[in-house]
Amino acid sequence: MLTRSASGFGAIALAALSRDPAFGATSLSDTPLKRTAPGVAGHGTHHAPRAKNVIFLYMDGGPSQVDTFDPKPALDKHNGQDPGKMFNVEPTQFNNNGTILASPWKFNQYGESGIPVSELFPHVATCVDELAVIRSMVSEFPEHTFANYFLHTGSGLQGRPSMGAWVNYGLGSECQNLPGFVVINGGLIPPGGLDCFGSGFLPASYQGSVFKPTGSGVANIERTESSAEQQRVKLDLIRQLDGLGMEQFGHHDSLESAIRNYELAYAMQMAVPDLMSLKDEPESIREMYGMNAEYGPTRTYAAQCCLARRMIEQGVRFVELTCPQVGGDRWDQHSNLKDGHENNARAVDQPIAALLKDLRARGLLDETLVVWAGEFGRTPFAQGQNGRDHNPFGFTVWMAGGGVKPGTVYGATDEFGYKAIENRTEIHDLHATMLHLLGVDHTRSTFRFGGRDMRLTDVKGHVVHDVIA
Repeated sequence: MLTRSASGFGAIALAALSRDPAFGATSLSDTPLKRTAPGVAGHGTHHAPRAKNVIFLYMDGGPSQVDTFDPKPALDKHNGQDPGKMFNVEPTQFNNNGTILASPWKFNQYGESGIPVSELFPHVATCVDELAVIRSMVSEFPEHTFANYFLHTGSGLQGRPSMGAWVNYGLGSECQNLPGFVVINGGLIPPGGLDCFGSGFLPASYQGSVFKPTGSGVANIERTESSAEQQRVKLDLIRQLDGLGMEQFGHHDSLESAIRNYELAYAMQMAVPDLMSLKDEPESIREMYGMNAEYGPTRTYAAQCCLARRMIEQGVRFVELTCPQVGGDRWDQHSNLKDGHENNARAVDQPIAALLKDLRARGLLDETLVVWAGEFGRTPFAQGQNGRDHNPFGFTVWMAGGGVKPGTVYGATDEFGYKAIENRTEIHDLHATMLHLLGVDHTRSTFRFGGRDMRLTDVKGHVVHDVIA
């Protein structure tokens, strides 16, 4: 009837609506548009997904595994002794190696699972039955910049696509008026810079869009034209000019991405102000996240976590949170371990726990994969007197929600927490597992570049099935 009435305009409208998730489409990957177009899945899922979205809690600098989620009584027993007499000491970043250093914090068991958590994380400890703690992570790089590229892109070299870009390329975006990959910058862009969030050789529209957790969130979000109509005329002219360029030069990623970005920016002018209006949140939610906390960095990270939840609710596919400034260093305590780790933990502990509880209460945690990770860990012996150097040989990350087996511990380091000795897990394995939970076979999620089919996991990676429910 719609096809035969009013010259078929009704059918045209229905076709357009049917491609919108709000009117029946399960995702934008259902649309028959060009598969590499921004916002549209490059290939879609390969099997039934357990998760739809990812929130990546990036702990910049490398938290110490033996002071957070991997207790080692041997450090207390041998505190102050020469590590070289206990085990082979690998070269470290600064080779200013001191004696065995016991953790300044006590560990206690929590929840029905009895997973031990240090005093640094009293709030996250209340959520321990939601976590799958991986204690056997390893990295190939002991230096921040290369390790950050490796954690984010699966390669220690600059210029490869970030995992957020890969996820959006593979699955497309569920949101039409916000970017599919958002980085909420708490104040610390990691060593390696914005290339940690880049699209590399993928179309430019898949790169991460950086938001601030306060104010307008995005620079220049308000139009400067006197009216919306004037702005629309200007955008239409830009689109026509870009179209003429495409007719002359053919397919060109920068032109297509520019057109897409102009349109997305136009849509964001309406969506972002509402998104950033955290005053709309009930006072109980604000209090739970720590938005009224005395400690400024806690307030900053609380806003980040709450925004991440709001973005997930609106269909943003991948959200990454960077750490806030705490007045000292990021989780990179080469000295003054106690004060530095306590300040960083105080900033993120309450907001992270609130995020997990809020997602659970809203029925979102089962479809949202939350990942907590730094680029490497730290040594069980001191750097100088009261710090710890970089340690890529064994460290801890955890995951929650999104099909993860809750209340579990996977892998182990040696008695000193120095090297992974059981179920050694590489960054490629972490990426493969994340993609698997999203319904993607990491070996089949490829993009042709430089004469070969590139992928996030390169030629490595195994799904860690033991942490999947």
